[in-house]
Amino acid sequence: MKKLISVMLAVVMVLSFAACAKEEPVTLTILDTEYAVEDYAICVAKENEDLLANINVALAELTADGTAQAIVDKYISGVENDLVFQADVEGKEEIHMATNAQFPPYEYYEGDKVVGIDAEMAAAIADKLGMKLVIDDMEFDSIIAAVQTGKADFGMAGMTVTEERLQSINFSDSYATGIQVVIVPEGSPITTVDDLYAEGATYLVGTQRGTTGDIYAEGDFGAERVMKYASGNEAVQALITGKVDCVIIDNEPAKAYVAANNK
Repeated sequence: MKKLISVMLAVVMVLSFAACAKEEPVTLTILDTEYAVEDYAICVAKENEDLLANINVALAELTADGTAQAIVDKYISGVENDLVFQADVEGKEEIHMATNAQFPPYEYYEGDKVVGIDAEMAAAIADKLGMKLVIDDMEFDSIIAAVQTGKADFGMAGMTVTEERLQSINFSDSYATGIQVVIVPEGSPITTVDDLYAEGATYLVGTQRGTTGDIYAEGDFGAERVMKYASGNEAVQALITGKVDCVIIDNEPAKAYVAANNK
C-alpha cells in the first residue's frame, strides 16, 4: 500500500512539474533568399477613371517633391520629418480608403488610429485632392469588393498589381516596392526558399488570405500546402505554435513580427 502511495505521489510530482515547466520560446528568423519582388499600387474601381487620374497626378507630385520618400523613410528607417497632413479638413468631402490594418509598417494601429506608410501616403493624396480621408479597416480579401461596390473609393494595403486583380480593378502607378520573404523558426530545416520547392517537400506555408504571398504560394505549392489566415499576425502565431512550417509575407511586416516575437 505504501509502495502504491509512493508511486502515485511520484506521478503527481512529475505531472505537476510538467505543468509548471515553461515551454521554450520560439525564436523566428527571416531567410536570406527572397521569395518574390513586387510593386505596390492603389486600386480603384474600373469606372472611376477620373479618381485614378487624380491619384496618379498626386503620386507624381509627392514623388517629385520628396514627400513620398520622406514617408517611407519615417516608417522604414526611423527618419523623422515635420510633414503634417489633413490639418484642415472641416467641411471637406470625404474620400474612403479600404485597408487591412494588420500589415506594419504599411498600416497598423497606434491606439485607435490607423498609421503607417499607406495611411500617411493616403492622407497626403487626400490633401492634394482637397478631401478628408476616412480609413475603413477590413479583411484584406474584402478590399477589392469594397472598392468595386463603392463602399470605398480606393484600396491601399500593400497591394500588388496582378493579372488576376486587373480583371476586376484598376491600379495606380506604383508608390513602393515590396519584397516577399519567408519566416521560419530558428533551426528550421528550411534554410533557403529552394527548400520549399524540393522534390517530396511537404512543408506547410502560412499566409494572409488574399495577399500576393498567398496567391503565389498556392500557385507554387498547391492549396493543400497553404494555410490561409485572416491576418499576418495570425499566420505568425500559427508558425510559433507549430501549425505551419513557415510564413510568406512582405519583408517589412516580417521584420516587425520577428522583432516583436524575439524580444
